[in-house]
Amino acid sequence: MEKLNLGKRNVVPNSFNQMLIVTKYSFLDYLRSRRFFVLLMIAVIIGLVLTGVVGYFKPTAFLSSALSFYSSWWGMSATFIVILSAVFFGGDAISGEFQNKTGYFLVGNPIRRSAIYTGKYIAAFIGALIILAVFTAITICNGLYYFGSGGAPYQFAESFLLSILYIASALGLTFFFSSLFKSSTMSILTTVILLLFAFSLVQTLVATLANIQPWFILTYGAQVISNVLSATYPPAVTTSSAGPGSHFTLTTYNVGLYEGIAIMLVYFAVTSIAGLLVFERKEFN
Repeated sequence: MEKLNLGKRNVVPNSFNQMLIVTKYSFLDYLRSRRFFVLLMIAVIIGLVLTGVVGYFKPTAFLSSALSFYSSWWGMSATFIVILSAVFFGGDAISGEFQNKTGYFLVGNPIRRSAIYTGKYIAAFIGALIILAVFTAITICNGLYYFGSGGAPYQFAESFLLSILYIASALGLTFFFSSLFKSSTMSILTTVILLLFAFSLVQTLVATLANIQPWFILTYGAQVISNVLSATYPPAVTTSSAGPGSHFTLTTYNVGLYEGIAIMLVYFAVTSIAGLLVFERKEFN
């Protein structure tokens, strides 16, 4: 644990400085780890594959307008990049301290657990931002190539900011499960299953079978990232028939802009605080 040298005394840093120290070294650990470069390569590969596909096939859905380009490119990829970043950086951020026994040495120092938790969260958030920024740069370079310097619509800036909010909320959920379990495998699997499969399945079942708006699901709120890139914002509710002459209708709910922001903010606040409380009370034994 770093100490501040004040005159002839070594003074333990206050909570804010403790958080900065944890952030610094946690972020350096991420930069030196294999997972950072693996995730960075995944983001680059996705960007290069999209670049090659659009350049070779020139699909109308991408190239009919600047807005349709960013909607097709960013809308279907950004949320996936965010989820991978949350899992890679936050999946074992806390549980790893229990599983690898490193927490014994960390909490033995005069340092608040809240500083540990917050510092690790900020480091993970910065790492996820770097990955998203790299993918954003590839996206913008392609947009400039096809539509020139004036090609990026303001909706893309909105979607990018909403993606950052999604990073914060997804990391909050990830850190909660990372605090809840002492096994890194369990915390990572739980987060992956929820964000990639379970939330989407529950959302479909609730909306289709029960005709209830799935406002309580994080991935439903995150749909606002792609919705803002639509030429006309999707209506709140749409219904369609399952087939000719069928009496069964499919109901689709589209999250509103402010509603989506509220859902992600609530998930960020509730899961982050809950994860911190669990970590504060969990014993290293």
